[in-house]
Amino acid sequence: MEYVVEISDLSKDYETGFWKKKRVRALDGLSLNVRGGQIFGFLGGNGAGKTTTIKLLMSLIFPTEGSAKILGRDISDVQMHSRIGYCPENPYFYDYLTAIELMDHFGRLFGYDAAQRRLRTEELLMSVGLHEKDWKKQLRKYSKGMLQRVGLAQSLINEPEIIFMDEPMSGLDPVGRREIRELIAGLREKGVTIFMSTHILSDIEALCDEVAILRNGKLAASGNLSDLLENSGEERVLEVSVQGVTADTIREAVEFIAGATIFSKPNGANIQILDENDIDAVLKITREAGGHLTSIQPLKQSLEELFVKETSSDPKKLK
Repeated sequence: MEYVVEISDLSKDYETGFWKKKRVRALDGLSLNVRGGQIFGFLGGNGAGKTTTIKLLMSLIFPTEGSAKILGRDISDVQMHSRIGYCPENPYFYDYLTAIELMDHFGRLFGYDAAQRRLRTEELLMSVGLHEKDWKKQLRKYSKGMLQRVGLAQSLINEPEIIFMDEPMSGLDPVGRREIRELIAGLREKGVTIFMSTHILSDIEALCDEVAILRNGKLAASGNLSDLLENSGEERVLEVSVQGVTADTIREAVEFIAGATIFSKPNGANIQILDENDIDAVLKITREAGGHLTSIQPLKQSLEELFVKETSSDPKKLK
């Protein structure tokens, strides 16, 4: 199966108002395919339609128009749900249960025997970084980050082929985010597909193979992340970092290099040039001023720049 998620012209309207009903389109004709065995990033600003899309795929709400398939089966097929996992943005559980009791409950739903449930519970709670001393605490005593970890653990209880994650890093501290990134990367190595929606663009850049960007419920851009960043139409730029010299002392000399720009930094300067042949000129200027080279690196458009560009562009130009 080439595509594990197939979305075709999917739309969702909501009614708003009390006396005078008005229909608002939250998702507008979304068509999207996701290949298996990869981490797929699903991006968009607030209200762009990300959570609506995931809820439609999970059959928590129903489409106004269009259709979708997961693992080759229509999203209305309940049997397919035994092969997928879902971690919502704000997991809500029976908060009088402990983490162990909650995991045992989900294990029963998937037909595991007592030994299997105990083994899976221990493996998963450890893998998401929940300390063993907290396993027997009631969930009502958990922080948001701890609940997020339990939510991730329950989404993995049935060893799913594809997992849908809505803001999986929400509420986690930097250490927790790193642990969950490593967990997600490890799932990809096992052949599991991850469909991940998040606002944390650095996590998308670190993890994702392909991305899709929504704007006002419509698809603004999609494809391989590296291709989208490189084929952005931006000029290729080299950044030369130097120390032992201030930007002001060499600014006039640098301005003689066509297209070069210079920026101050602590104890030095960053010089951006358009042609690698200009590196020698920058080195000469720096050495004459008593400075030295620290690094040279190519600059490409960041995901943040691509995100801002695609989510703030004219809707008429959307792809």
